[in-house]
Amino acid sequence: MVYLVTGTAGFIGFHVANSLLDKGIEVIGFDNLCDYYSVKLKRDRHSKLKARDGFTCIEQDLCDLNFLDSIFKKYRPDKVCHLAAQAGVRYSLINPFAYERANLLAFLNIIDLSKQYKVKRFVYASSSSVYGGLEKLPFTEEDRVDTPISLYAATKKSNELTAHCYSHLFKLNTVGLRFFTVYGPWGRPDMAMWIFTERISKNKPIKIFNYGKMQRDFTYVDDIVSGVIASLQNEDLPLYEIFNLGNHRSEKLMDLISIIEKELGREAIKELLPIQPGDVPATYADIQKAQEKLGFYPETPISSGVPKFIKWYLEYHE
Repeated sequence: MVYLVTGTAGFIGFHVANSLLDKGIEVIGFDNLCDYYSVKLKRDRHSKLKARDGFTCIEQDLCDLNFLDSIFKKYRPDKVCHLAAQAGVRYSLINPFAYERANLLAFLNIIDLSKQYKVKRFVYASSSSVYGGLEKLPFTEEDRVDTPISLYAATKKSNELTAHCYSHLFKLNTVGLRFFTVYGPWGRPDMAMWIFTERISKNKPIKIFNYGKMQRDFTYVDDIVSGVIASLQNEDLPLYEIFNLGNHRSEKLMDLISIIEKELGREAIKELLPIQPGDVPATYADIQKAQEKLGFYPETPISSGVPKFIKWYLEYHE
């Protein structure tokens, strides 16, 4: 089996590629190494994958349709796992055209080629951000998600709609995965887990929005990967599907900070601020459908996941 995985120099894509290689699946890894955050970190992830048998590294832009077509033609992937995207809710407020290109044009390129080359399944990353300002918790896949409150969320909802069209019109098997606040080793420097750990360890103040009254469904990366792999390999799925992949726990942000403080042995200097545009006060995933159809049962609470991240973080920065 040959899988094309995009975003393999990214956080989740790196871990998914590793897991597929463990299973003996050949992985064609695709990433453009954009400089939204540390390119060195991305290269370090890719260097780990390049050292493994069965991994082919392609560092190019998904928006280059002709080049992407040549990759499909050469490798004829059985399945596609599209995890590459321009991430970040707040960044989408100031640089919207990066999202138009990376999240809309690139998505259309790769889903259309998946149709043309008759891949068996097209799995792609959506986001819990599509739930926008919904106040009913937990979020379920049946909730209406037509009121996004950030451009990032709007592009992810657009991906879901485009996938629906391709499933309906061309019988392309598509699975969208709404990720909930993923964290863990090799994580992203633009996310709270990394930012808090970095600043607390250096005795610098941390910004805590909504005056600390935030809750997030923090999901450990190993649990997310198990859901991604199941969505790629479970043969008994309908033509079009959407799943929440979260921890099914809505944790208080202040509890997360307390765990980081304990692990670092240092109290945070806290700067309490109003909620930011595009942010939501709470997220919480209903994962019943993923449990029933994917066998998805996350196992990692923040009490054990956060120490694993911090251990990696300190070792990486030695």
